[in-house]
Amino acid sequence: MSRRKTLLASLFALLWVGLMATAFWWYQARYIRPFTEQTALFDGSLLQLPAELRGPGPVRLVHFWDPACPCNVGNQQHLGELLARFGEHGVDFYSVQKPSSQGELPAPLNGLRALAQLPGSEQLPASPAVAIWDRQGRLAYFGPYSSGAVCTSSNSFIEPILEALLADRPVKASNNLAVGCFCDWQNN
Repeated sequence: MSRRKTLLASLFALLWVGLMATAFWWYQARYIRPFTEQTALFDGSLLQLPAELRGPGPVRLVHFWDPACPCNVGNQQHLGELLARFGEHGVDFYSVQKPSSQGELPAPLNGLRALAQLPGSEQLPASPAVAIWDRQGRLAYFGPYSSGAVCTSSNSFIEPILEALLADRPVKASNNLAVGCFCDWQNN
């Protein structure tokens, strides 16, 4: 009888280890993908703020995101840091979600006000992306948060731009060619 219990316990343990290994592999495979140097041309010539946000006002940052894009996960912590750092210094934060997509931003990003649409955003090449308007309502920056596979405050383009705009220094970088982790915005 004892031998039978040992055999059953061993089979159960082996089955449990196999199930845990399979679950771990499945979870990891969903998010780990080889990084390929995807190039995107960000052209801000068609982007406009909605009518109610145009004109003079605070610096405005618009985050473009696709809930199904694994690249968003990499920049959400950075975006939360930007919100905490610049939200109380005169920067208004907004978000535009990829049309026909389903999902919500994580709780730390609740400070972003959702825009139903942004004129010109249907031509967006990829996400995640960001557009920043200065205090006069002129597009100052349009493009990625950074270059490369991940985005952090150490390789970000955004902090220097926001600092310059808050110090009333002009910035004109509305067209950018970048290599990074992007998902196609226009194809479903």
